[in-house]
Amino acid sequence: MADLLTFENFTNLVMLIFLQAVLGFDNLLYISIESQRAPVAQQRAVRFWGIIIAVALRVVLLFIVVSLIDRLSEPLFTLAWDGILTGAVNFATLIYLIGGVFIIHTAVKEIGHMLSVEHLEADVANKDGKSAASVIALIVMMNLIFSFDSILSAIAITDVFVILAIAIVASGIAMLVLADTVTVFLQKNRMFEVLGLFILLIVGVVLLGESGQAAAHAMHDPTLALHVFGHEIVPMSKSTFYFSVVVLVAVEVIQSGYSRKLAAERAARNH
Repeated sequence: MADLLTFENFTNLVMLIFLQAVLGFDNLLYISIESQRAPVAQQRAVRFWGIIIAVALRVVLLFIVVSLIDRLSEPLFTLAWDGILTGAVNFATLIYLIGGVFIIHTAVKEIGHMLSVEHLEADVANKDGKSAASVIALIVMMNLIFSFDSILSAIAITDVFVILAIAIVASGIAMLVLADTVTVFLQKNRMFEVLGLFILLIVGVVLLGESGQAAAHAMHDPTLALHVFGHEIVPMSKSTFYFSVVVLVAVEVIQSGYSRKLAAERAARNH
């Protein structure tokens, strides 16, 4: 126990909690949006149990990854279709690919759903389209996919399991505290739900980009990177991603404020 109570471990814990908070933003956004697909009376319970189960499984996933990190790094197979598709594929590559495709599919589907709804009342009536259990299952599954990136990043900081587990539990508590607030905000400001879906779309693209370098980074061999039609798949940097998010949010805020100003001016003229 005394070995854990060191300044280095404390510093690593603070860094990990901050890292989990930053990387957990898109996860919380997904939970808030997806939970609204459940029956209205069960949405809060869906968010609560979805996060609780996901955090518990994330700790289990952490233990598995820490135990098998070297085996998970090894390429499962190598693609050698010259000029079309080349590079190595490991476990992380598959996780990023599946997660990226699923998130893009979800975002595009929900954006299409919004465009097809003629009245807000019809949209609300369709909220009961998914069962609570199915929504919880989706939240848990996507939480694990999101967590894979954060777990690998966390392991780069420290390999002390207790410190890693505490950081994950702390991030889970933060999501429990903020989930209802974020969901209520999105419900009252529907334009930001559209913004959230476009951010999720970017997250899906980021995950697809991460898949291209997963095996190369794990094995420290740039020749293992995936290439499509001769072009290397390069991931979007975290700074670029968050800059894009900030720009999208700023545009939405400015546009919303300008729209309210125009509406007020029109109302003043009519009087």
